[in-house]
Amino acid sequence: MHALQYEVTLPADYDPGVIRARVARSGHLLDDWDGLGFKAYLLRERGVHGSPVNQYAPFYLWNTVEGMNRFLWGGAFQGFVDDFGRPAVRQWTGLAYEEGAGGDVTGSRAAFAVRRRQPVPQGGELTTLMEEAAVEVRRLADEEGAVLAAAAVDPHRWELVHFSLWEHDAPKADGDLFQVLHLSAPGLDRLPRGKQW
Repeated sequence: MHALQYEVTLPADYDPGVIRARVARSGHLLDDWDGLGFKAYLLRERGVHGSPVNQYAPFYLWNTVEGMNRFLWGGAFQGFVDDFGRPAVRQWTGLAYEEGAGGDVTGSRAAFAVRRRQPVPQGGELTTLMEEAAVEVRRLADEEGAVLAAAAVDPHRWELVHFSLWEHDAPKADGDLFQVLHLSAPGLDRLPRGKQW
């Protein structure tokens, strides 16, 4: 499992309706993308739910590197680059994934997402730190309204990312709160559950 995210921070007076229309027009294009676990089309609006910025920030969990590479290098990602410029694309190696207690994720009403990036603390034993991240994924997935939860690590930056989808705007998770505009989930049933090691 591989996590990937890029983001574009938009001007303060940017009309978020432009992003909503973009996703409505083209979000379905990845609904059957081979190798993709899911893509959450995410938006933060300045002044809404405490966001200080307007930001479009899709988040992906991939089942295969081939599917991810075909997206990045096969032409699909070029549309984003043409419209917004070439963003920094962050990648993390999967640590853990769990589905929420609510049942069928693909038929879910995932309306919000929470993303929290944090440094891996210095001086701790890596096995313990990664185990704690996996336990946090299970805890989040067990919360009421949770659709799914995942954690991944970038061992170059030593950064953890926790990601969760929620049915409501009062999640039991800390981090940046995003609206989910669309969820493409062609390979969600193939994402390995639990720890990834």
